[in-house]
Amino acid sequence: MGDIIKAENIIFEYPVLDEDGNEVSRTRVLDDVSLCVPEGQFLAVLGHNGSGKSTLAKHFNGILLPMSGSVTVDGMDTKDESRIYDIRQTVGMVFQNPDNQIVATIVEEDAAFALENLGVEPKEIRRRVDEALKTVDMYEYREHSPHQLSGGQKQRVAIAGIIAMRPRCIVMDEPTAMLDPKGRKEIMKTIKLLNREHGITVVLITHYMEEAAQADRVVVIDKGKILLDDVPKKIFSQVELLRSVGLDVPQTIELMYELKKSGLDVPDDLLYEEECAEYLFDMLTAGDKK
Repeated sequence: MGDIIKAENIIFEYPVLDEDGNEVSRTRVLDDVSLCVPEGQFLAVLGHNGSGKSTLAKHFNGILLPMSGSVTVDGMDTKDESRIYDIRQTVGMVFQNPDNQIVATIVEEDAAFALENLGVEPKEIRRRVDEALKTVDMYEYREHSPHQLSGGQKQRVAIAGIIAMRPRCIVMDEPTAMLDPKGRKEIMKTIKLLNREHGITVVLITHYMEEAAQADRVVVIDKGKILLDDVPKKIFSQVELLRSVGLDVPQTIELMYELKKSGLDVPDDLLYEEECAEYLFDMLTAGDKK
């Protein structure tokens, strides 16, 4: 399969204004960034606050346009105003705060909102909304008010509204940042389901290591440039480099790193708790058997 998103040499700057609203300088947020996202991939973009990761996300469906360079979505240039509707049909966007995305007073009406605006047939809207709410496990709440829901449930309703539009790619800009651990878990489960069972390309912008560790590929952004781009195990084994740009590493990697530092010969790329526990158990019982 080809690339659904292709960013080439993007440069983007925000204006710095004085008290009177006059531009006095510019801050470069993306500095010659090139990145391709193959169809069907689950990509995590990782970086601390101010690294440029959210600015990059907003380029992927034309919310922001590059000052130089280009972004294409399924071959459509985001600078082509006549294609912006098609671009946003192809790449849906979920933001950090679910309260800002919920517009209706009933869950199913919220999930139907965009489809009604697009003029989709009422019968087709019903079918798509039911399917989308079932996919995110919110169908039984369809007649509830969103304000009675938890943060994780609200975010799943927002995701249902996007998937009802049938995008081929969903960009999620820190969708769990305002949620408690339970809500975060619910959203990660939903993301993996959309990607693995429904074949939707997912770009997850996050600063949580444990979330990025579940992706197929991780891109680390620092000061508007791509610092690393690889599979999670290769990324997270670079503990010193990640720390130098203000990022942590998953606890399993941290544990192995500290064990290695204390002189034990252990691998530095055990990313998942199960494999880490299994390795340590085998190591300890091997010692007993001697």
